[in-house]
This record gives sequence, structure tokens and C-alpha cells, in this order.
Amino acid sequence: MRIDQWVPAVHRGDAIGDSTLLMRNAFRSWGHQADVYTLEADEELEGEVRAFSDWRPGEARDVAILHYALPSPMTEALERVPGRRVLIHHNITPPEFFADYDPEMYRICSLGRSQLAGLREHVDLGLGDSEFNRRELDELGFRRTGVLPIYLDFARYREPPSPPLLRLLRDGRKNLLFVGRLAPNKRQEDLVRVAAYWKRFISADVRLLLVGKLPRRRTGAGRPLTRHYFDALQSFFYEEGFTSEEVVIAGHVPHSDLLACYRAADVFVSTSEHEGFGVPLVEAMIMDVPILAYRAGAVGFTLGEAGVQFTEKRVAEVAEMAYCLATDRTVIEGVLAGQRRRLAAFTPAAVEAALQAYVASL
Repeated sequence: MRIDQWVPAVHRGDAIGDSTLLMRNAFRSWGHQADVYTLEADEELEGEVRAFSDWRPGEARDVAILHYALPSPMTEALERVPGRRVLIHHNITPPEFFADYDPEMYRICSLGRSQLAGLREHVDLGLGDSEFNRRELDELGFRRTGVLPIYLDFARYREPPSPPLLRLLRDGRKNLLFVGRLAPNKRQEDLVRVAAYWKRFISADVRLLLVGKLPRRRTGAGRPLTRHYFDALQSFFYEEGFTSEEVVIAGHVPHSDLLACYRAADVFVSTSEHEGFGVPLVEAMIMDVPILAYRAGAVGFTLGEAGVQFTEKRVAEVAEMAYCLATDRTVIEGVLAGQRRRLAAFTPAAVEAALQAYVASL
């Protein structure tokens, strides 16, 4: 049996792209012919993925899997596949988050969410990478749905962190870490508010470390954006009295630097208002960093009962709880124990077992 995966873009270090390649390896280890087809890939991935223009229909028993996170020509093409068809829904950010910053992204996200509904009659199985996403498929009328978490290679998180960065970050300050795209739905400005309360009322020795891809400055047609979330965030933290050494916007970093950030972190804090899965939540659990997270989108489904979750953004309470998670060993050990239990749901063995069961059921 042939199992082809379609993903619009594959980038090294991107969770969906990495998960796709790990799934391909699993399929091959089970004796299937398997490839990843894409419209766009990093040069370093040449030989790992194939151009979508090279894809050809197979037999009726073959499987095509579309990883859906943005609209693309793959959406319409899936409707014409003669074999069995699977959708993996990675969620699309609600467009209203981009209304003030990126009208083109607003349009793209609106289109993506509308096209998703059109696939319900054209797939044999719709999988969400979280229960939150599976429920979206249910609400849209997909006949058969399930959950398949993002496939993470846990061994990569046992690699050595960057020694220079680790030394730099372990300078006596408490490090509040958030990992995720710098984007309006992630609400990094609320993290600045938490850090500002900490600095004023708890201790001046605090650093907010923001790691993740920066937003684009130009549209797909090359026109500059007139408003920019990065600029607004930077202006805000300067107004709050922070320097660029106290609020560090690191952007996308190499894997060894990412590991150093997790190793140096005292607490992982999320105030994001929309998550489709939340890979950094799993990464924080792997790296044994206590988590404090706003329970929005898929956060509650990914964490289960793990971490410390809140449903109202009361800045003083969030900051005081973050301080407790960074300093009280009894509280820290209790939270980490819960996170270690929850982590079992996302191990490579658990994800592979679920994947194998879904393939067998087609």
C-alpha cells in the first residue's frame, strides 16, 4: 500500500513538517511505500520531500493524507484522489486576530476556514491533532473523526543545549519563557504585563524570553504592511520600562538555542488566546519546565490536568502564581509530577500506535 502525505510547506524545525517526516518514516518501517509531497520546502530538505507536481494517482487501496493548516491547491486536488483520503486538521487561526495588522492574512485565514468545510464530503477520515480540532471537524459535519497528536522526536530534546546561551541566561534573573510565533493571537503583550507586575511588585531580577518566528513585514505581493505586531509589542514593553535585555524577542532560533532557553527557563507562561495544539506545551513538559497557561483553544485538551491553568487574565494573580512556580520547590515538584504523567500521551510510541490503528481502519 502506498501512503502519500501532502503538506503545503515543509520547513526544518517546523512542527508540522517534522511530524510529517516522522510519520513517513513510520509508514516505511511498516512496509508501506511512503513519500511527502509539498509545494514549498527548504533547500536542505532536498531528497527528503518531493514536489507536489510529481504526485500521481495510485490504486484504490492507496492513501493520501492532507495536512491542513492553510488553503492551497492541495485542497481541491484532494477531492479528485481515487484512493482513500485522510485529512489531518492542524487548525487555522481565526482571521479576526489579524484584522488590525495583516489584511492579507485575514483573507487567507478566512478562506482557509471556509474551504475546510468543503472537504467534509471528500475524506474517509478527519483527524484533529487535538481534541479541540477534532470537535471543529465534528461541528463542520465530518462523518468520521479522531485525534492524532503531533509526532515529536523526544530524543532531540536530550541533545546538548547551546553552552554560551545557557551561560548568558543563567545570570541570576528568573526567566519567564514563551515559545510560539510572534502573532496577535498569542497575546505576547499580556506576558509583558505579567513581567511588568513581577518587576514592580515582586523582584526586579526578571527576564521575559519570547522565542518564535517573527511576523512578516511584507505581503505575498511584496507590499509593506502599514502596521506591525512586532513594532507595537516593542513599543509597549519600552513604555512599561523594560529594556531589550529584560524582554528578549529572540525570533526563530536554532534547536540548540531553543534547548538552552528551556533549560534556563524557571517557568513557561502562555497567555495565548488561540492554540490548535500547542507544541511548546509538550516541549516544556519534555524539558521539565513548570507550565502556567491560559486555558484557551486546545490548551486544556493538550495539558489535560497538567500544569497550572487559569481562565481569567488577572495580571497580579498570574504573576504571583508564576513566581510561586519559579521558587517554591514543593509546588514545582507537584506540578512537574503531573506534567510527567500527562507526557505519556505524546510519546513517539503512543502516537505511532494511534497512527497504525487509523491506517489499519481505512
